[in-house]
Parts: sequence; structure tokens; C-alpha cells
Amino acid sequence: MRSVTYSMGVSLDGYIVGPDGRFDWTVPEDAVFRHWIEEIRGVDVHLLGRRLYETMLYWETAAEDPALGADEREWTALWNPLPKVVFSTTLSAVRGNARLASGGLAEEIARLRAEPGEGEIAIGGATLAAEAGALGLIDEYRLMVHPVLVGGGIPYFPRAERRVELELVETRSIGRVVFLRHRVVRPEA
Repeated sequence: MRSVTYSMGVSLDGYIVGPDGRFDWTVPEDAVFRHWIEEIRGVDVHLLGRRLYETMLYWETAAEDPALGADEREWTALWNPLPKVVFSTTLSAVRGNARLASGGLAEEIARLRAEPGEGEIAIGGATLAAEAGALGLIDEYRLMVHPVLVGGGIPYFPRAERRVELELVETRSIGRVVFLRHRVVRPEA
């Protein structure tokens, strides 16, 4: 069964976006960007909330920029053909290799898990990931912890009264940031 992963940059105090709505502190240095390139290679489909989808639209036309570097071109070549499912109540259409979700999050993930394939189902966006986490649908949490305290904003983990047991799978320093990968420990049936 295909794993569902939630992977994003996060401040040391646990936020993906600061109280001012900015996340410029997550702009990756070269080694971190290489990590994201390698990670996206293992993804078969990416689920996005509206805000992240709109942020990532940049990559739809980025290849047209002659100043784009080799790593950014490689990312674009991987990201653009990747199937994406966008969850939004306000968008009526999406661009590129994306489609609007036709059902609820649990139904979409169940359908995607039933499809053939070995690549991951990646979730992007804190709101969408919080919903998936509350439903017990996330198999791995991957944090790229940046050395900054932003003091508030949108948290990586929702502030819910719910305990989730995790197993540390990997920890690695990449430049100035620390990559943490945790697998959800599920009770045996």
C-alpha cells in the first residue's frame, strides 16, 4: 500500500508560515534544494491545499526563465508532469497536471492507495495535512527544520488534543537545516 507523507519546511518553533504570512526563511540553500529534488522523485501524486497550489504555480512557467539554474530546471522537469490533486472550495479550475479533488480527502486517499504504483502520496499544506492527520491517514512526517524562531503563524502540527506515536526513521543535517523523518506507529490489529 502506498504511503502518505507530509513534508515541509518548518521553523524551530514549529511553524510553516510566520505570523506575517511570510515563509522566506524556508528558501533553500543548494544542498536543501537537492534534498527536495531527490524527495520528489519518490512521489507518484501530490495532494495540495489551495494556498500551496497557488504558491507552486510559479513552477508551471519557471522553465521559460533563462536565468533559471540547473537545479531549478531539474525540479521543474520533475514537478510539472507530477499528477496533483487540489483541494479547494473556491477554485473552479486548475492548471498544469492538476485536477480538483472530486471527493473528500479520505475518499481521494483511499482511491489513490488502491491504484497501482509504489510511489508516495505526498500532502502539502498545513490545513490539508491537519485534516489527513486527524483522520489517521498520514504514514510519515518529514520536517526540514530551519534555524529560525518566527513566534507564531500556521503550525506544522495542528494544536489538537490527539496523541500520535512516532518512530524516528532518519535525522540528517543538510547545510544549516536538520531533516527529520518520523513514521507513524500504528497499533497492531
